[in-house]
Amino acid sequence: MEIKELNPVSVWGIFDEITKVPRPSKKEEKIRAYIKKFAADRKLFCKEDEAGNILVSRPASPDFENVPVVTLQAHMDMVCDKVAGVKIDFEKDALKPYIDGDWVTADGTTLGADNGIGIAAALALLTEETLQTGPVEALFTVDEETGLGGAKALKDGFISGKYLINLDSEEEGEIFIGCAGGADTVATFVHNPMMAPPNYHFMKISVSGLKGGHSGGDIHLGRGNAIKILSRFLCPAIDKHKIVLVSFEGGSLRNAIPREASAVIGVPVDSKERITVELNMFAATVGEELKGVDDDFVMKWESVETCKTAIDRQASYVLLNALNACPHGVISMSAEMKGLVETSTNLASVKRSGDNKIVVCTSQRSSIDSMKEAIVASMESLFMLAGAKVSHGDSYPGWRPDRKSELLKVAVEAYKESFDDRKPQVKAIHAGLECALFLKKYPTLDMISIGPTMADVHTPDERMYIPSVERFYTFLKAILVKVAEQSK
Repeated sequence: MEIKELNPVSVWGIFDEITKVPRPSKKEEKIRAYIKKFAADRKLFCKEDEAGNILVSRPASPDFENVPVVTLQAHMDMVCDKVAGVKIDFEKDALKPYIDGDWVTADGTTLGADNGIGIAAALALLTEETLQTGPVEALFTVDEETGLGGAKALKDGFISGKYLINLDSEEEGEIFIGCAGGADTVATFVHNPMMAPPNYHFMKISVSGLKGGHSGGDIHLGRGNAIKILSRFLCPAIDKHKIVLVSFEGGSLRNAIPREASAVIGVPVDSKERITVELNMFAATVGEELKGVDDDFVMKWESVETCKTAIDRQASYVLLNALNACPHGVISMSAEMKGLVETSTNLASVKRSGDNKIVVCTSQRSSIDSMKEAIVASMESLFMLAGAKVSHGDSYPGWRPDRKSELLKVAVEAYKESFDDRKPQVKAIHAGLECALFLKKYPTLDMISIGPTMADVHTPDERMYIPSVERFYTFLKAILVKVAEQSK
């Protein structure tokens, strides 16, 4: 069976088409063109704002013209990540999705179900001819994954909904009514090249095989951070074995837990055997620590050609100690909502910039703005003490839960009626959602967030549970019908 033949065909057919449309963050031109053509072909109203956000709408069914407008919302961009060695140009090439049992996944890359399935569901619903609802509009935003850019740029009056249903959650059967706010802290370390000492053996140490995951939704799972593991080994070794650091790189995206990291080092020839023995012992220790969490963890070394230059010793010492000291993971849990992470920080990436700079990117999240500011300040203090230049990305607010929401009440009733009186779980999420920013522009919006079941988003293991998509779409239609019935 092909993906486009799965049920509901109207949703899966569109999703299959979307996987063929490149849509990296900030480069959504092709997916924008796809949506606008989709609307034009079906004679649906469509408009676009200066930021590239698109609104497509369908009129009310007969006798439902006075029902409040419901806005469906999804983002157009996707996280572009791949397994090392996979060749793909995310700006030009189609993804390669396939069915794996009860799941849909992609060959060696992220699937883009976050948030391609939201786009597909919204477009499919706009063309449901037999659905009796009030007016429905679908808002498609740009640049969600790298800072919620489209939501930030949204202007007053662009949407007209009283209710908004965000389609960017990742667990069917759950209704989300709140999310964390976030900010990035970036540290730039400057170093000087030095001549590599003679009689040194050079090797590349790499960490791989980790699951990684979403820095919000998966941060509580205790998965390994490749950067933390590598710096934990190298930090004491820099003095003990007189190593020189040639390079250190790891991670890829600010909102993903790093799965891979590598460093090229030089060690005195007479220390080579000792450090490799220690490396093997360390790898075994970490493998035991990660048992049941990251069973495919691998840490290995290989000899490389002699390097002529290295990072100066002081800069190497400072960088490795800063990475080793940098916190990663859950900082605190919510006292209001059981099981919800309240505050966290993610050591996301280490990358070379030019010939003499190393950039360390971290991201902080919290459902309490003051705690978000506190952990951001703590990260800034750490890197400033290490002598790095510190900057921050745009901060975004959290979305405070409203348990008295009218839309929430309607959604709970619709779910129970659709699935044999089964009650959905009402939750908040530690990841960021655009809902928080919509409230700044539209303070009276009544919002919820729903979606099908997905796993390992923001990684090449991203996959979507096939049966959940039909339930998610059934639920979405039931909400709209119930809003119409209760408002008529």
